[in-house]
Amino acid sequence: MLEPAILLTIGLAFLITVLLSPVFIPFLRRLKFGQSIRDEGPKSHQKKSGTPTMGGIMILLSIIVATLIMANQYAEVTYRTFLLLFVTIGFGLLGFLDDFIKVVLKRNLGLTSKQKFLGQVVIAIIFYFIARQFEFSTEVTIPGIPTPIDLGWFYVIFLIIWLVGFSNAVNLTDGLDGLVSGTSAISFGAFAVLAWNAGQLEISIFSVAVVGAVLGFLVFNAYPAKVFMGDTGSLALGGAIATIAILMKMEFLLVIIGGVFVIETLSVMIQVASFKTTGRRVFKMSPLHHHYELSGWSEWRVVMTFWAVGLLFAMLGIYIEVWI
Repeated sequence: MLEPAILLTIGLAFLITVLLSPVFIPFLRRLKFGQSIRDEGPKSHQKKSGTPTMGGIMILLSIIVATLIMANQYAEVTYRTFLLLFVTIGFGLLGFLDDFIKVVLKRNLGLTSKQKFLGQVVIAIIFYFIARQFEFSTEVTIPGIPTPIDLGWFYVIFLIIWLVGFSNAVNLTDGLDGLVSGTSAISFGAFAVLAWNAGQLEISIFSVAVVGAVLGFLVFNAYPAKVFMGDTGSLALGGAIATIAILMKMEFLLVIIGGVFVIETLSVMIQVASFKTTGRRVFKMSPLHHHYELSGWSEWRVVMTFWAVGLLFAMLGIYIEVWI
């Protein structure tokens, strides 16, 4: 019964997004929910100013509807489905608030870093206490090490680091047309395969619902983008993929499968650390995708290259989990 569930879930999520977009994009444009482009970004991006943002709302709606319908039909809906949707919606609402402040209140930086961090931490702590009510294990597994490591009370700190870290990592990666849509489809697809292989059907269905939703969004988000997902989408996707890894006890495998997100984040950390300590920049601009843009690569070439790297990371992660 799983194969029809996978195909139908991807198809349903894809269809919902594709059908919503032609209605929702003009609606966003009429409301003047257009993206403001920061002056310090690549000059070529200035032409994107005014492109409708907050398209992540369509992704969220598609994920929620497809997951609830298909999980109820083909899998047993448990607290795992609830937690997946809770974190995805929670981070999505936080991103929506950030986007709203940027595009409606015209504060280009949105929520302050402290406000955003506090919201992410609160969601992570609530996740922890709900999970513990169902005797969720505080053990973590590291690829290549057969014995799990029990973090005990420190697990809540680990949970916060993982959820906050990866939601921000995906958010940092969202800087080029179609970049996050493609890389997230690949990463969630890898976890869908692993969840299927492990017999965790509800997680597999959620994962492919995300794949279908972002692929449908990619139809309108590929270069030249007609709509951006905004923090509404990127924060939600980052929180969702971290939640999948946590629920499947594949926390550290996410570092490999989500390798593109990790590298993008490291490029920012390296850039900041280098500039503060030496006054020099390692990259022409961070995150890393901007470095390649300023090196003369076309936007589409950067995106396609990052997709290819993401696919290699995803295949490596599946190989490590299944065969090693």
